[in-house]
Amino acid sequence: MAQPVPDCAVDSLEPLLSWMLGQLDTEHSVASLARRAHLSERTFARRFVAETGTTPQRWLATQRVLHARHLLEETLLGIEDIARTCGFGTAALLRHHFRRVVGVTPADYRRTFAAR
Repeated sequence: MAQPVPDCAVDSLEPLLSWMLGQLDTEHSVASLARRAHLSERTFARRFVAETGTTPQRWLATQRVLHARHLLEETLLGIEDIARTCGFGTAALLRHHFRRVVGVTPADYRRTFAAR
């Protein structure tokens, strides 16, 4: 499943965004991401919002939900396992973010969209 990374100009955060997609199960702070991008935290936060339209933590949570959607559709992994794989840690936290982004619980989503 293609994960959306916005088209970015030269000297953009696209390499960092792609790297983050491969590290969804890892905790990321603004400070650690800014260091990886070789920017101050303040400059990083401004550039991140300018390029993605949202904050780093909200973008990361949304990408984790998109990954969870894929796993709910294509695997038989339990909700707890999906939560850990996607970086949420607990099913409760996955349910919170999933409902905010998708509008239904992960279990309801799986019942509706799981591959048969």
